[in-house]
Amino acid sequence: MAYDKEKIYKQAEQAVKDNDLFFIEDIVAFIPCSKPTFYEFFPIGSNELNNLKDLLEQNKIKKKAEIRKKLFKSEKAAELLALYRLICTSEEHQKLNQQYVEHSGNANINIKFESV
Repeated sequence: MAYDKEKIYKQAEQAVKDNDLFFIEDIVAFIPCSKPTFYEFFPIGSNELNNLKDLLEQNKIKKKAEIRKKLFKSEKAAELLALYRLICTSEEHQKLNQQYVEHSGNANINIKFESV
């Protein structure tokens, strides 16, 4: 089946706007093409993919602002926090957790032993 790249892009854009999507995987689920075709049309670093990522980021920012407003009023705190954790930045995630452990593997650990 032949796909029209411009049509797919417009559908992806519209899906993000109409459905408050947060992730690229969500876009692929809403448009009539496969994931390989999507990435063939819009490779990493392409203007189209970057524009779609910007739209997703705008949705995340709007939703986080809504969640913070609702949390302030204490409406369904547990469910809202779960959604917030899904879409927050790593810095926000670190602030949400009482205990945060970096798992990058780049830790520089120096252990000194004193003789008894």
